[in-house]
Amino acid sequence: MSITTFLELKNITRRFSVDQPLFSTAPRELTAVRDVSLAIAKGTTLGLVGESGCGKSTLAKIVAHLLPPSSGDILLEGESIWHGSSETVRSLPQRIQMIFQDPVSSLNPRKNIGKSIQEALDVHRIGKSNDRKKTVTDLLERVGMRAEHYARYPHEFSGGQRQRIAIARSLVLNPDFIVCDEPVSALDVSVQAQVLNLLKELQTAFGLTYLFISHDLAVVGHVSDVIAVMYLGRIVELTDAQKLFDNALHPYTQVLLQAVPVPIPGRRHAAKTQNGDLPSPLTPPQGCPFHPRCSKAMQVCKEVTPNWLEVEKDHHVLCHLYS
Repeated sequence: MSITTFLELKNITRRFSVDQPLFSTAPRELTAVRDVSLAIAKGTTLGLVGESGCGKSTLAKIVAHLLPPSSGDILLEGESIWHGSSETVRSLPQRIQMIFQDPVSSLNPRKNIGKSIQEALDVHRIGKSNDRKKTVTDLLERVGMRAEHYARYPHEFSGGQRQRIAIARSLVLNPDFIVCDEPVSALDVSVQAQVLNLLKELQTAFGLTYLFISHDLAVVGHVSDVIAVMYLGRIVELTDAQKLFDNALHPYTQVLLQAVPVPIPGRRHAAKTQNGDLPSPLTPPQGCPFHPRCSKAMQVCKEVTPNWLEVEKDHHVLCHLYS
């Protein structure tokens, strides 16, 4: 693609030490994210989709500079956010922000929402103190709230309103990039649509770039330009959103698509081909990580890890079926 890369993940891996079983002396290690490389173009949305436990939220925290990678690096407009200068690192809160999954736990119940949003302006000493409240009330109105809500507390709002407040807080430092970690999964379906439309409106208005994470492929497809499918810490398919829905290549992606509700009464998807639960990342399968659950698995899938292939232009997949 000819669009300028804004944020680039280069071979990101994250390992965690795990408590030893009783009477065991061998060290145990869990690899939550394994050799992930992605590029996000400025002003676009990269959707990251996969089952719970596949490593999506760990990757989100690494991108948001909340959790260091075990290896690899992330470049923001060509500058490393993990190995760059101290000046680059200090500026990150004003460039990268995050919207968390649960708006209840992400807001301080002892602070009114105005103070919660304004706190970042106070810490970074942005603007004059008497202008900061005006900045916050303007943002509240921009996300569909009212200026008089400034003095109210989180428990006085619904889930959808709290998530709008969390979105306003992520915007207060005027960032370039926002990590959206399952921002609508805790909301009712009707409210989900409102929040997704708000995120798209704000992206256009502020020129934002998003990493949008969800386990729901239908939600990701609604907001994303490019979609990456993650399984057991690896990216197994990457392509444009429309291509993915029209011609999913990886068997795991095909299973996720079968789970998307069909908006036509009486029409059903074909039977699912996935068997069993997500394997433990402590003991990942040999070869292709998806082969124990794949109806198309071959002998080579059980023995050899597949290579990352570009099957067609801008459509990559990690699967022996196309090698």
